[in-house]
Amino acid sequence: MKGLSGPKLLVVHPSSNKPSGGAGSPAAFLGPRRRLCAAVFLACFACVSLATTLLSAPRDPGHAGAAGRASAAFQVPAGGVGGGGGGGAAAGAGLPGYVFDALVQYAAAGGNSTPSMPGADVRAIAAVLKRRAPCNLLVFGLGGETPLWRALNHGGRTVFLDENQYYVSHLEGRHPGLEAYDVAYTTTVREFPDLLDAARAARAAECRPVQNLLFSDCRLAINDLPNQLYDVSWDVILVDGPRGYTASSPGRMSAIFTAGVLARTRAEEGAATDVLVHDYEREVERACSREFLCEENRVAETSTRSLAHFVVRGGSGVRRDAFCAGGGAAATAH
Repeated sequence: MKGLSGPKLLVVHPSSNKPSGGAGSPAAFLGPRRRLCAAVFLACFACVSLATTLLSAPRDPGHAGAAGRASAAFQVPAGGVGGGGGGGAAAGAGLPGYVFDALVQYAAAGGNSTPSMPGADVRAIAAVLKRRAPCNLLVFGLGGETPLWRALNHGGRTVFLDENQYYVSHLEGRHPGLEAYDVAYTTTVREFPDLLDAARAARAAECRPVQNLLFSDCRLAINDLPNQLYDVSWDVILVDGPRGYTASSPGRMSAIFTAGVLARTRAEEGAATDVLVHDYEREVERACSREFLCEENRVAETSTRSLAHFVVRGGSGVRRDAFCAGGGAAATAH
């Protein structure tokens, strides 16, 4: 045939299975490099994952359960019995719950080096603060727990009152920002029976439950504090001072009376003040609490043998001629 008699052209196509570049081309170099980088990345990821797993696993199989039980033993309940008030610690401005519980666990376990109140009392007070904080907290008495109360009320206002002006200055130097004032008490424990009788006789007059303490003539009224403290709506009042263990000590008659008046004089309708009295097993603390804070206001669920918890309400509906529904007659029963 005519078409086969001329010159022939042979066309060779490169195989599609071979790389398009030569041995020295960029494609031949980048392929193995990408595979090497991927292998290194996967190896590093596996090592990090393995290390994280090993570090997070408990060394002792029983450790996790024991730690959980120990944490639960010192867990402070978020709720509580009594009137509402300041937002709870978990509500925003207060301490995170785990920080709050850690501080309470340390204090209740006797972690500080100073003589402290029993762990049950610390937890009872902390339960009230956890429900009310951040709040306005007034504390009668300085001591080993002072930094704890201040820390648990993070975001609120905490004021301390103490009989010893030198101790006030000492702690103010050790704890910058601490708000503390010294109080000149004019009473002694040996005067307790006469003071209580006089207050009962004048409970509709100068020792009435609702009054301006700045101008009070009642011997049990504390009226030499900075004026602005009398205008504060106190959410929690802790009475852990002054001294009351000897006949010549000032005793806590004035502190308990003043706490009762401050709580009842609050102007907000339905306002409730949690009042906690430490060393409640002693005669003075028990009798004055029953007289001025009243048994009908005591919260048994958050009280202990040595700590009494009262919820005292203010507002326009408060009686102005007597502290208690029964006139305080129960105070004589020990």
